[in-house]
Amino acid sequence: MNLEDYGWNESFEQVFSPFAAQGLLPARVFRGEKNYFRVICSLGELTVRFAGKMRHNAEGRQDLPVVGDWVAIEAQPEAGRGMIHAILPRFSSFARNLPGRRKGKGRERIEQQVIAANVERVFIVCGLDQDFSLRRIERYLTLVKAGGAEAVVVLNKADLSHDVDNQRRQVLEVAAGSPVELLSAKDQTQVAQLKAYSRPGETLALLGSSGVGKSTIINALLGDERQKVAAVSAGIGKGRHTTTHRELFLLDGGGVLMDNPGMRELHLWGEEEDLVESFAEIEALALQCRFSDCGHQSEPGCAVQAAVVSSTLDDLRLANYLRLKDELSQLQRRR
Repeated sequence: MNLEDYGWNESFEQVFSPFAAQGLLPARVFRGEKNYFRVICSLGELTVRFAGKMRHNAEGRQDLPVVGDWVAIEAQPEAGRGMIHAILPRFSSFARNLPGRRKGKGRERIEQQVIAANVERVFIVCGLDQDFSLRRIERYLTLVKAGGAEAVVVLNKADLSHDVDNQRRQVLEVAAGSPVELLSAKDQTQVAQLKAYSRPGETLALLGSSGVGKSTIINALLGDERQKVAAVSAGIGKGRHTTTHRELFLLDGGGVLMDNPGMRELHLWGEEEDLVESFAEIEALALQCRFSDCGHQSEPGCAVQAAVVSSTLDDLRLANYLRLKDELSQLQRRR
């Protein structure tokens, strides 16, 4: 088993040396279930749980393993099992404020949920059907760039749109320099263009709402029907949710592909500074405002509002920026 194909490198090896001295093995989590994980290691695939002391010492969910993590395991190869004793430091991770369970004892609760770890590049998949939303794309871009990965916006279902050129232009305007790819996942020739983003030993992840076609893209990239695909709903004209867990797949050439379930809610986790890269032009304009604490609403000398008036800045983009800024500001105060 060649762990380098799954992303193992010298940096991880250096960090792992104390665990190697304890007789532990490096492994990567490639699938997560409710009560256990599947990992890949030099002995092959094992089913593992994490040690009780990890849960005891964890300050929250973020300190427990997720798909993509490199971990130190005690292997029981004869039983096909093992135990996770430690998680290696993540070079990238994506986290959201956990949806649901929003109220507790009269006050809103917060809890960080790490979605995935150790990913170099993320395909943000958006359907050009009734799912198309610039504001959601902006939210995903903020999540990905704050997590330390490169973003690529993939506009799927081009065959279902009557306004493809205009939609792509709109996305390019908000993509903050990230590449934007246009395709129909049913056409394998078009999907093949995404393989250019794959690198040996690096991990690609797919993020997007339910039914945008992530599983179809996964199958096309793998050249095999590995992920279940559901037909488009006639009632709402959108794809149905099929993926229920996160999983890593090995691509030809050594790259790794991560599929993720569609997310109905994407509450950001982070700080206001996470908006700097995904809303770079607004941040630059804000530096020209008369007041350093300008709220970009009705303050005199606001360069941001002046850009809206002159139509050089979309008012809906500004409104979303202010909404996300307020969301992160409230999160910081509650934390």
